[in-house]
Amino acid sequence: MKRLLFTLLLLPFIYSNSNAQTGANKKLLQLAEQSLSKYAFDIVNAEEITDRLRADSFFTKNLVQALKTPYSFNYAFDSLKTISRLYAPDSSFRIITWQLMKDFSYYRYKGAIQLKTPDGSLKLIPLYDGADFTERPVDSVRTNENWIGALYYNIVLKKFNNKNYYTLIGYDENDARSTKKWLEVLTFDNNNRPLFGGRFFSYPNDPVKPPQPAYRFCLEFKKEANAKLNYDAEIDRIVFAKLVSETGEISKKHTLVPYGTIEGFRWELGKWIYIPNIEN
Repeated sequence: MKRLLFTLLLLPFIYSNSNAQTGANKKLLQLAEQSLSKYAFDIVNAEEITDRLRADSFFTKNLVQALKTPYSFNYAFDSLKTISRLYAPDSSFRIITWQLMKDFSYYRYKGAIQLKTPDGSLKLIPLYDGADFTERPVDSVRTNENWIGALYYNIVLKKFNNKNYYTLIGYDENDARSTKKWLEVLTFDNNNRPLFGGRFFSYPNDPVKPPQPAYRFCLEFKKEANAKLNYDAEIDRIVFAKLVSETGEISKKHTLVPYGTIEGFRWELGKWIYIPNIEN
């Protein structure tokens, strides 16, 4: 009874101290966000490449420093409009990605995964874009050291055999003539290290899609075409635009544009299974 009474008496102090700590952390993060927002804007909008590179460098250093603030995982950084900040549906991690343009024909992607920790300490996994160092970006499982870079705009959580599978949906400006959109399944090994890709996409070969076996799925199309690729929660399907060539040269990705019909994938037994036609 005495132990229970002591615990009850102690609870208001613990609660109050926790609130004070959270409030102090929030103020620190708000101050950090003010400087981060300027760098984030300049990464995308500065006219000169030297200014964009400088902004990227300052942003990266200041972001890491800000994330060292206890319980930073819960702080959304809402003002960073040019930076993608996506929480996993189960709140186990968030993935932060952004784009750095050298010129209209060359883009690089930066990013990090922040894992949620019980004590609020920082567990951050940097992502290094390895797209420049491969001619076959769909051919293997990759780690954070040779990630195929993208600006992520959605995460879909699926389960199979008591394991979580996080499908990342991302955007890649690619070059001056074509744009890419990516589907990539993210898993974590027993040491909580991220693994990108795997044999998760089942579809017949055709000239538009990546040749099988494909460890990630890519839709590449004409720069101005804006072809759809996203998850539709209402029908529980990944949906994407069927593409055709404007010039009849289907091997030339920069000629591909939406045809008007929709293809897709459904999750079944640990894989995304191809659906040839989905009604709009």
